[in-house]
Order: sequence, then structure tokens, then C-alpha cells
Amino acid sequence: MAAPARAVVSADGTPTALHGDTDGDAAADRQAVSREIERFRSSSISIGQAMAIAEARHAGATTADVSFDGASGVPVFRVKTLHNDRIWRHTINAATGEFVGGEAALPLAELDGDDRSNLAALGAIRHRLADAVRVAEHAASGKAISGGLIRERGRLNFAIVVISGDDLKEVILEPPGARTK
Repeated sequence: MAAPARAVVSADGTPTALHGDTDGDAAADRQAVSREIERFRSSSISIGQAMAIAEARHAGATTADVSFDGASGVPVFRVKTLHNDRIWRHTINAATGEFVGGEAALPLAELDGDDRSNLAALGAIRHRLADAVRVAEHAASGKAISGGLIRERGRLNFAIVVISGDDLKEVILEPPGARTK
């Protein structure tokens, strides 16, 4: 997929910066993005619903990463949740909300130190990825297609990609309290 435009947003949802990145064959990238956006728009399930479905599988789970995948035969959401010191990987049909295939679990001990640190910080903050998705959708006037954790300049942030019109925008949110974690 082509690199999305990037919007940096403060914790209260106010956009602070916006710019676009381009690389590679622009026409081919644009066609690929258009196909993915069209498949996403024809889906019945939202990213928020996909996260809620995955989190309900294990009581107390928290979404760490979610993305839409329209490249395969059936469009799906790929959701990673954190629960009981494991990362659970779920695939959810974007049309029906049903689980596709089995789930897979990876113990946190098998992740590298940076990933473990990010996930520990996620568990310690009050805000969740679902909160960041709502703020990003409002700030970018669109619908989220993916989201997850990133570290920028030593700070844990949520990175949400939002479809706004025919464009992709990346919204970066620093969760309140993440700076001290």
C-alpha cells in the first residue's frame, strides 16, 4: 500500500501536523490503495467491532494491533490482543464478524525487549487502542483501517491509519500517561 498522509494529533484529538509521503510507482500504488479502500468500504464490520469481537474471546484482553486485509479472497481484520502474558492472533471475517481459522498465541517472553516494553506500557495506561481509533477517526474525518503501537523518539504512541475521502492519513496519538511509562 502507498504511504498514507501523516497527521500528528495531540492527546485531545487536535491535529498538529499533516504531510504526505510518496515513493515507488505512484499509479500502481494508487490503484492498490483504491482496491483496498473499496474492499474496506464494502465490509459490514468496522475496525471497532473487530477489536471488540477479538477482545471478547478472552475476558480482559486488550487490542495491541489491528489491520484490514482485503488482498485475500475474503476481506478480514487481523487483530492481536494481549491477555495473560500472551499475544493472541485472531482473524475476523470483515463481512460477518466470525472468526476465520484458529487463533494463535505467542508468549510475551518470546518477543524482543522493545515489544515487551511497549506491551507492558500498553497494559499500564488508561487509554486503549479503541479510544485512539475513535479520536483518530474524528480528527481525520474518516474511518480507521488499521492501528497499533509505535515508539517515536522514545515515546509510546498509537498509530492509526484512517481512510478520509480517497486518501489514507496516519494519525499519531500519544496516550496520556505514556510519557512516564
